[in-house]
Amino acid sequence: MARDLVRRTPTASLGVLLPDGGPYVSLVLAAVDHAGRPLIFISGLAEHTKALLAEPRASLLFDGTAGHLARLTGARVSLVGRMVRIDDEGLKDRFIARHAEAQMYRDFPDFSLWRMEPERAHLVAGFGRIHWIPAAEFLFDDRPCVALAEDEAGIVGHMNADHADAVGLYATALLGLPAAEWRMTGLDPEGADLMAPDGTRGRIFFDRVIGNATEARVALVDLVRRARNSENPV
Repeated sequence: MARDLVRRTPTASLGVLLPDGGPYVSLVLAAVDHAGRPLIFISGLAEHTKALLAEPRASLLFDGTAGHLARLTGARVSLVGRMVRIDDEGLKDRFIARHAEAQMYRDFPDFSLWRMEPERAHLVAGFGRIHWIPAAEFLFDDRPCVALAEDEAGIVGHMNADHADAVGLYATALLGLPAAEWRMTGLDPEGADLMAPDGTRGRIFFDRVIGNATEARVALVDLVRRARNSENPV
């Protein structure tokens, strides 16, 4: 539940320690790598970046309470760990696929990609459902799925260019979301992320973990079959 919430939530509250020792919280766009480690793409001019350069310890709060009449009954996850600045064009592509507006400043020299190395997660899934989760249990072991990370951009591009009808079926028939020009924004070993032009997002889950393009194709075809059967029940 905790990893799924982090995967599906496009923003996070970033808590850092300022150089004077005071706490500071800001809102950031977020993505994740295939293991579930959060990614942020931030300017060196921002206060939170200056803080991270001095002290990399940080916390990220992913809020899944939107839509709940009583907000505190919804789930939220706080990750605690260290932020590391990385130079990875593939992960930058993954971030921008999720947040197209970041394309305009992709190559600005003052922007850099950071990844959190979580130490533990704190899941609050409603009243009385509160758990500390060690990083080893929160993260997905993506080492057997390296080939999928390498093929992800091609698979997502192919689905959007040649199988937009299938992507739309995933959203409407499997997730019960309104019809729109849905597109796939990412794919990982556990599922795929979708987004409509108005910013509405959805996530579909695979029946089994996938590790390469061949397994991804089988999983995506199975989802189309399931979606069509749900539209036309026997």
